[in-house]
Amino acid sequence: MKSETFPEELADALVGIQRLIRRRLRRGLERPRLRGAEVELLRLVESRPGIGISEAAKELYLAGNSVSTLVNQLVKEGFLLRETDPADRRAARLLLTGAAEKRLADWQRRRADLVVSSVSRLDEADRAALEAALPALRKLAVTLHEEAEES
Repeated sequence: MKSETFPEELADALVGIQRLIRRRLRRGLERPRLRGAEVELLRLVESRPGIGISEAAKELYLAGNSVSTLVNQLVKEGFLLRETDPADRRAARLLLTGAAEKRLADWQRRRADLVVSSVSRLDEADRAALEAALPALRKLAVTLHEEAEES
């Protein structure tokens, strides 16, 4: 590593970018505002329709009761459907509602617009450096995911 402070600087930069993106996206959002964990759960259900609560908890690294609470809130707000699993009547399968699909599409469009606008203000060398770093950042995410699975 180039310096002893690199790991901390990288983590701080990634967290800072994520925090700033979330804050900027909150402006002008429809009510009710969705918290980070709620959006993460909705995005997971979008990518894996029919996922169960315990599987979602494992995937999000949250306690099962925390995900159950999120599910209850999102069902109440009209963003999630909870259906009984035909293979196991005790289990529930999660699906997005039309309102959630619209909300996520809007959020993804606004996020892409924000990032495009911000990145376009950087010079060509910085844009190229960010693009070149993407494969390494993806590998880092996989490594962190695998380590979390092991613990």
